[in-house]
Amino acid sequence: MRQIILDTETTGLEPKQGHRIIEVGCVELVNRRLTGNNFHYYLNPQRDIDEGAVAVHGLTTEFLSDKPLYEAIAEELYEYLKGAEVVIHNAAFDVGFINHEYRLMGFEHSDMASWCEVTDSLHMARKMFPGQRNSLDALCKRFEIDNSRRQLHGALLDAEILADVYLMLTGGQNSLFADDSAVNIEFEPKVFDVNRPKLSVISATPDEILHHQQRLEAINKSSNGHCLWAQLNNPSD
Repeated sequence: MRQIILDTETTGLEPKQGHRIIEVGCVELVNRRLTGNNFHYYLNPQRDIDEGAVAVHGLTTEFLSDKPLYEAIAEELYEYLKGAEVVIHNAAFDVGFINHEYRLMGFEHSDMASWCEVTDSLHMARKMFPGQRNSLDALCKRFEIDNSRRQLHGALLDAEILADVYLMLTGGQNSLFADDSAVNIEFEPKVFDVNRPKLSVISATPDEILHHQQRLEAINKSSNGHCLWAQLNNPSD
């Protein structure tokens, strides 16, 4: 099964107000394992970025001024996502922006849900943990996932973190390795000789038996007849 974990960063909160995507980050899972086949672009939105958005992701107009337009990567992103299950945290936000970008350029397939299966990990988390905080940071804390690198939001970094969260939401990681061939553990069988000689049993001497009996009698006397070993030694008593 091929799954894509996707995140975006934007100039603001509402595409209907002219806000645009400025970063797309995706990581690929095949059979629940990261493949390293990632997709990542910074994009020039051709407009200013809200101060509140800059405070979240740290991306500035100056930094993005020489980056490609969405139109330049639109076909590549479509081909990358097409036919996959695309996992997004709060999917309505990112899907709304992606559809808006495709509509702006008159793209034939402007409804993302028509060419890939969208799964909302936020919806999954709310069903699993009703009434609790289910932000990406809260889920990382709940699942003990290290997100110390996440000083600011970033699409690729957040997609990588969401991949870990998604695997935990759906039953945990199957393997720490993307490629089983990376694990090469050899076990050497041990052969035991069933014909080895019997263990020798050394019997107590008469003096040792007598000394032992005297010791038991002394213990039995001091315990008012409650010495278990003395009772076992003399079952007829």
